[in-house]
Amino acid sequence: MTPRPESSGPRSKKTAEATGVEQPTTAQKKAAAKQAAVPEQPAARKTAAAKKAAAEKTSVPEQATARKTAAKRTAARKTAVPEQATVKKALAKKAAAAGETPPAAAKKTTAKKAAAQKTAVAKTTAVAKTTAAKKTAAKTTAARTTAKKTAAKTTAAKTTARKTAAKKTAPAAAPAEAVTAGAATPEAAAEQAAAAKATAVKGSTARTTTKKAVAKKAVAKKTATKKAAPKKTAAGKALPEGPVPAVPAVAEPAAVDAADRERLLAGTHHDPHTVLGAHPVPGGVAFRAFRPYALSVTVLVGELRTELHDDGEGFFSGLLPLPEVPPYRLLVAYEGTVQETEDAYGFLPTLGELDLHLIGEGRHEELWNALGAHPMTHQGVAGTRFAVWAPNARGVRVAGTFNFWDGTGFPLRVLGSSGVWELFVPGIGEGELYKFEITRPDGSKTLRADPMARRTEVPPANSSVITSSRYEWGDEEWLAQRAGTPAHQAPFSVYEVHLPSWRPGLTYRQLAEQLPAYVKDMGFTHVELMPVAEHPFGGSWGYQVTGFYAPTARLGTPDDFRYLVDALHQAGIGVIMDWVPAHFPRDDWALAEFDGRPLYEHEDPRRSAHPDWGTLEFDYGRNEVRNFLVANAVYWCEEFHIDGLRVDAVASMLYLDYSREPGQWVPNEHGGRENLDAVAFLQEMNATVYRRVPGVVTVAEESTAWDGVTRATHHKGPSGFGGLGFGLKWNMGWMHDSLDYMSHEPVHRQYHHHEMTFSMVYAYSENYVLPISHDEVVHGKGSLVSKMPGDWWQQRANHRAYLAFMWAHPGKQLLFMGQEFAQGTEWSEARGPDWWLLDPNYGAEPDHRGVRDLVRDLNTVYLATPALWQRDTEPSGFQWVVGDAVEDNVFAFLRFDADGSPLLAVSNFAPVVRHEYRLGVPEEVSAWQEVLNTDAGRYGGSGVTNPAVVKPEPQGWHGRPASIRLTLPPLSTVWLRPV
Repeated sequence: MTPRPESSGPRSKKTAEATGVEQPTTAQKKAAAKQAAVPEQPAARKTAAAKKAAAEKTSVPEQATARKTAAKRTAARKTAVPEQATVKKALAKKAAAAGETPPAAAKKTTAKKAAAQKTAVAKTTAVAKTTAAKKTAAKTTAARTTAKKTAAKTTAAKTTARKTAAKKTAPAAAPAEAVTAGAATPEAAAEQAAAAKATAVKGSTARTTTKKAVAKKAVAKKTATKKAAPKKTAAGKALPEGPVPAVPAVAEPAAVDAADRERLLAGTHHDPHTVLGAHPVPGGVAFRAFRPYALSVTVLVGELRTELHDDGEGFFSGLLPLPEVPPYRLLVAYEGTVQETEDAYGFLPTLGELDLHLIGEGRHEELWNALGAHPMTHQGVAGTRFAVWAPNARGVRVAGTFNFWDGTGFPLRVLGSSGVWELFVPGIGEGELYKFEITRPDGSKTLRADPMARRTEVPPANSSVITSSRYEWGDEEWLAQRAGTPAHQAPFSVYEVHLPSWRPGLTYRQLAEQLPAYVKDMGFTHVELMPVAEHPFGGSWGYQVTGFYAPTARLGTPDDFRYLVDALHQAGIGVIMDWVPAHFPRDDWALAEFDGRPLYEHEDPRRSAHPDWGTLEFDYGRNEVRNFLVANAVYWCEEFHIDGLRVDAVASMLYLDYSREPGQWVPNEHGGRENLDAVAFLQEMNATVYRRVPGVVTVAEESTAWDGVTRATHHKGPSGFGGLGFGLKWNMGWMHDSLDYMSHEPVHRQYHHHEMTFSMVYAYSENYVLPISHDEVVHGKGSLVSKMPGDWWQQRANHRAYLAFMWAHPGKQLLFMGQEFAQGTEWSEARGPDWWLLDPNYGAEPDHRGVRDLVRDLNTVYLATPALWQRDTEPSGFQWVVGDAVEDNVFAFLRFDADGSPLLAVSNFAPVVRHEYRLGVPEEVSAWQEVLNTDAGRYGGSGVTNPAVVKPEPQGWHGRPASIRLTLPPLSTVWLRPV
């Protein structure tokens, strides 16, 4: 973690005014670096003699200062000797590794150094002569008038010299010779003004200088006390033990140029790795670091230690005379701490060409492994890889808890033309919060949650969280058997659950202790979870998703959610998850105009704005967006072992004019209203999921007559489209029609009789699920039992009869929580089901318990009777016995299993008992036994039943050669099967 000092702004380069000492010129810095790097040359000695002669012509105080400065340089040269030896040894080793003999390598190095030194000597001599002349003129004019000032400067120079001697810094950081007092020339006047300014800011400068001195001492102390355990570099090589000697670095040739510097500060650099880090340059290797708020940055290379020059505004640089880029680490000093770390800009990309190609093609089926934040070991170093798709961004930086939410020093690089930005940050891992700071095309900035985040903060907080899974599954047996029978030929009775409100306050792991046991006891084969993907507003029930790859953090971690799914599987219960690829909310920290322009949404507002929910629709025609969604479907099935996806709002995806008036939509290329991009997306999603995850089922919530929702994608229908490829489809028509019929008083039901029979006209056009979902028991629609007419007894009787009719009707069934025990109030996400109705201390508890007992028995008989589920999608699995008994309000039909064994279902939706009611039946069945009667006393009914075996009579009825006579209870459904 990178600490931040008290000041929140960037740290500027210290000037001569701030330090109170004249800074060395460029030529002087180069000359000093050469003196420290190689043995003293004759030319350098001549230059020193010339400087000494010039100094003798100055005033006495100046001569004293000059002598002290000369002594100091002599000491620096002597100190450099052992360091030179170390450098020579290091170069010799590298030359040997490169296949050169030490003499040969030395000759090459000496030749280069000699040429550079010759140039440096000439420049230094010229500068020295000019400086001496100016100082002599200044001395003649103003020596007397400035004696006091000179004495003060001399004292300050002595103090500075003592502090400088105590520091172990590179020659580039050492102070230059003291300035001669006087103002005989413009140059001297400027120097005098600078000295006066330095005096004015002396107080604040002293504090800053002290902080840097303390930081440097801390760096030296940390380096000198390294432990025996070796540290490793980005290349995996061990760094040496023990104290690390210093080697000087030259700053100017390595510094970041003005253009790159400006772009890095503005957050608009597309490839910071080409600027920052270590790079071969003429004369050695340039090291550049961008560390805002750092007091110093030191490079550790093997046995060498080099403090980089502070270039201001967080930039540090230095040039080391090395033949190639070595393994290295950075020692970064901040106020109060020192951090040793790998350089984030010394790593190769973590994504390969294949990843980028597949992303561009929209075919990366494991996109979650390529993008997002992933803790990993890269080039032998532990850290986290960040990657995000933002093709319109001018720059991307990552900000988080690890850098105090200041991403200035953490810019990402864009990888080719893919629009993918990437950065490997060493030393950070799970649990850190982060977001991407994106510089938009107009230069403004936006802080965005990661679209691929696999974990988030608990809403309303919205940061992404670095995570990885260590969960060990225990559902191998479940996964091995689930692909044995297709869903449309298997029992499929679904309990729909809104997890946050089923038992309010429970976590995923606490739910795992209660939900599987309850669902198993009730006999349901599956649960359907209303969207568990992260969403900011609980009132949306999860249908306005912002974290498509993250289970909501309201109930726990992603591994906690895995634990719940695992527990359900081990209880023999499948898990269907509501999935929402139709739209997303406009939150300015999420997907909307993610990188400054429409990206996940369509660029045409007429195609992007969802008219019903105030949200945005995905641009299904864009490869990367389609890939984002297809991979997301696979992700939930593979990473969380989800058994099926119920796809929300399919109709709104399929039609360009959905909820739009003329002029508010644009026809497709053929002039039609079909959204061809959405059709292609749904086909690809279904084909991919079924290919990669055998045994998984996809279910469409589709409310229109679109042809071929559950037809295979390669089979074209009358409309010319291939099928959408879903496994099942919600039968919204049956739901609306049947509920409308049940809402009428029995005396009026004869006029709506067709609403209960019409579903069989189209029952085999698709593979259907009969849904009594959350949508039908909320927002003023009332609960299921409250939709029923009559008094409380009649309402419950209608409720029970309707559920048994539904369970016997062709198609799978789904029931929303709370309706299994006839909850009287409509559902609210704030409180969940009224479980108190089942409290034995509540007076009407038997009424609600009776309905729940019926639902349990419905599921028990259903599972044991293949005729009720084996041939749901085959016309030969169903026969009407009587479908036109309008005045009686009676419906009777037969269901058949694969072997032809029948079940007879009879519903009487009139509030009267019908005695000796004759029904035609197959003659091959010798006797019938009542297996379920919704009017039984234990369910809260009147107890009118058919307890004895019923035998057919040879009297033809309803077009059949045999018939039976039954007693039909009031407002009831009766099931019979062969004895």
